[in-house]
Amino acid sequence: MKSVLITGANRSIGLEIAKQLSQKGLFVYLGSRDLEKGNAVVKELNKNGFQNIKAIAIDTTKPETILSAKNIIEGEQGKLDILINNAGISGDFPQTTSDATIKDIQKVFDTNFFGVISVTQVFLELLKKAESPRISNITSGLGSLTLHSDPSWEYYNYKATSYVTSKAALNAFTILLAYELKDLPFKINAIDPGYTATDFNHHSGPRTVENAANFIIKHTLTAEDAPTGKFFSNEITDGTEVSPW
Repeated sequence: MKSVLITGANRSIGLEIAKQLSQKGLFVYLGSRDLEKGNAVVKELNKNGFQNIKAIAIDTTKPETILSAKNIIEGEQGKLDILINNAGISGDFPQTTSDATIKDIQKVFDTNFFGVISVTQVFLELLKKAESPRISNITSGLGSLTLHSDPSWEYYNYKATSYVTSKAALNAFTILLAYELKDLPFKINAIDPGYTATDFNHHSGPRTVENAANFIIKHTLTAEDAPTGKFFSNEITDGTEVSPW
């Protein structure tokens, strides 16, 4: 049975990914900053027929929890097949470039960028033991520099400094990591689930968590000849799903 760790999985898209992967027969580690809340979520999932899901404490901004989670998974599985770096925050608003404080920007980067690097680096040892390791970094179209330079883009005026720059940095990290591991059977991609109705945006997005999770899983459970180091977006409508960086 393949195993997957999903950070920030006790609600919204992360939770839906956990549900769908459980139904596909994977053993799911539901990452939650608060283990008590995570256990409550898993208990409810079990009542509704979802199996092979275990809550695991992991706060991407606290190295000791990342290492503890790694030790638990290593002891139980011996490896990790899939890492989905889903945890993220939007930061406080407004986020104008001229007024955003270093403190506020750093807070967002700690979760959206540095946290992803911390988790990935710690779990690489276990991922390298898997036959077909996968790393999916959950990003946003708002991290595309190309789109942000196009006045005709639907979200052109959404220039949230902390969030946008954190996702742009995450996208760059994805490219570099995919290149570094290109000679191994890794598939490492940035995946944008699209503007989805979640707590993250006060449920203002037009997409459902079910649709978002399905898209993420589509580009995570990929074949050996699938691409790596790409940016897939649920917002792209021409059929390619490959977003410009």
